[in-house]
Formats: sequence, structure tokens, C-alpha cells
Amino acid sequence: MGSTSGKEEGIDYDEVFAPVARIEAIRIFLAYASYMGFMVYQIDVKSAFLYGQIEEEVYVCQPLGFEDPDHPDKVYKKELCDEFEKLMKDKFQMSSMGELTFFLGLQVQQKKKGIFISQDKYVNEILRKFNYTNVKYASTLTDLEKPLVQDGDVADVYKHLYRSMIVSLMYLTASRPDIMFVVYACARFQVSPKTSHLLAVKRIFRYLKGKPSLGLWYSKDSSLELLAYTDSGYAGATQDRNSTTRGCQFLGNRLVSWKCKKQTVVVTSTTEAEYVAAASCYGQVLWIQNQLLDYGYNFMDTVIYIDNTSTICIIENPIQHSKIKHIEIRHHFIRDCNAKKVDSMGKIDTQHNVADLLTKGFDAGRFQYLVSSIGMLNP
Repeated sequence: MGSTSGKEEGIDYDEVFAPVARIEAIRIFLAYASYMGFMVYQIDVKSAFLYGQIEEEVYVCQPLGFEDPDHPDKVYKKELCDEFEKLMKDKFQMSSMGELTFFLGLQVQQKKKGIFISQDKYVNEILRKFNYTNVKYASTLTDLEKPLVQDGDVADVYKHLYRSMIVSLMYLTASRPDIMFVVYACARFQVSPKTSHLLAVKRIFRYLKGKPSLGLWYSKDSSLELLAYTDSGYAGATQDRNSTTRGCQFLGNRLVSWKCKKQTVVVTSTTEAEYVAAASCYGQVLWIQNQLLDYGYNFMDTVIYIDNTSTICIIENPIQHSKIKHIEIRHHFIRDCNAKKVDSMGKIDTQHNVADLLTKGFDAGRFQYLVSSIGMLNP
């Protein structure tokens, strides 16, 4: 939209921003498409909303051109799809791009048994960019014997190179939750990166060299039940000892959302760190529940799995514990959600808590188990 200088809001213009779809919304849509067995097509509408003379709200819906599994008595004709496409081409500058194979940096392979999401072309691109096409690959992302620290006495490395590598890896986390924890741990040292930090980033590239095609598999046969897992790495940040929030949300066995972020509050116990992480997970679950309402699904009382019994007791006990009065009020909304049966807490053993993948480094066996548990595989 053009400049609003000299114009009055509400008279000359109403909104001055462009709505942007969250990447989680795209993954939710693809998960739903895999469940329904839809074939997703892509169209490019160049002028429908930029140049069209629109004086009212416009809703564009997919024409009925498929067999609806929920209503087998309704069999729709392909001619309706062709008619819809012709109408759009006549009315707007629209071009049909065929079956969806690439969207917002994600490669999408639509198969009979589900949808596979990856970024292997991008992986190969950054491996060439940083000259890692011929290196020896690593089976894990971190060296457990050499944790990342500030390393003040070691010489600095070239900041531009380090930051460029980090930014490239952060873009890759849109489909690779397996690298997210280590990437964001390395990202905390961008101000003054040292040799040890650069070596840690290089190890990530060596890991990608060995598994460039790893991606998310959305199986058609899985249910559409909304499940969530939350975990926390207590005092895991080596710089300031802040805890970290980890969480992931599934539709059936389809991983659609995940988070790995350092907590802004200072906590004094594992229970408090888990409580703050659970609040963050609750917020994301509420957002996903609202998204799924548009698809006609009401997932109230979603189960959120956590491996900390004390946190569950705090959330489910209606009595305000004196030991948690110092926790910021904004984290206590999870108790209201629990009381209203919007969500519920479920106890899970740490060994089976898949959010553990986003909390710390692991040996090869444990790491591979967690990666496969969240539905990542090679095509």
C-alpha cells in the first residue's frame, strides 16, 4: 500500500499492513490435506486484490471437484474445477501453476499415502555455498564433551561468515526441527563468536551433509487428534543460566508446530521452568485450536503431555500455592484453561517426551530415536 502521509485514517485508508500467513498455518493445512486425501494445487492471482475494484468482502472457496470422504453420496464433477479456473482467468490475471510442489521455501511431495515436506534442495545449496559438499558427515549435532560457553580468552572469528551461516540454518528450521536446538544455541553467540562456536556450527553442516533429505512425513492414515508435548531445559543457557522453553504440537502423528526459545524470566527451580514452558505451549495450542475451527474441528480439552508431576499439581490445584506467587501473572492463564477444560495435562515419562529433542544434545542412539518419534524420515 502507498504512503499514508497527508491522509486521515478511517476516511482515506483503513489498514496499512499486509497479512502474512504463519508457517505453522501452512503445515496445518498440509496436514489436513494429507488426512483428507486432497490433491493440493497452486494458483497465482496477480491482480485480484491489488487492482480489482472491490467494495465488499470477497470469499474465494475451492469448487467441489472431488469425492468428499465425509459425504460419499456427493460425487462432484471435474468440469466444475475447470469452470472455476476459467472464471478466475477471465476475471483476474490468474495463472495456474499445477500441483503444489514448492511453497514458501518448502518442497512438497504429494503421494498416495501422504505428504512429505522437506528442504533438501536448500540444504544442498547452503552446503555448496559454504564449501561443505565434500566433508565427512557427523551422526549427531553436538559434541557432548564440549558444551558451548562464552570462551572469552579465545580469538574471535569472522563475524560476517558466522552470522551468514546461522541465518542460513535458521531458515532451514522451517522443516528441520532436529537441528533447531543447536542452531539457536549457536545463534546466541553472534555478537562475538569464538573458534569453539564456529566449530559447533560446522558440525551442524557436517550433520546436514549426512542427512540432506530428512523431512516431515504427514501420513494419510493417521488420525487428526491434536496432541502437544512440553518440556524445559532448566538453566540450560550457558551465558546467563536462563532456562529454555520447548514444545511441539501434533495432528495425529503429523508434527505441525514446534518451539525452542530461551525464557525471559529468571526461574529458581525445575518446576518453575516447566510451568513457564507449559504456559507457552498452552498459548500455541489455543492458537492451533482456533485455526482448526475454520476446518470444522473443535479440539477442546486437548491433552498436553509433560514429564514433571509438580507442574501438573500446580496447574490442576485450584488453591494458589504460596511457593508460586513470585511467578509472573501472565503465566497463570494455563490454570484457567485447565479449569475450563480447554486443555488438560497428561503425565509422560521423560524417555517418551518427544519435546526432549529441543532441550539439549544427545548421543547418537537417543537422538535418532527422538528424530524418528516426531515423524521425520528420508523419502
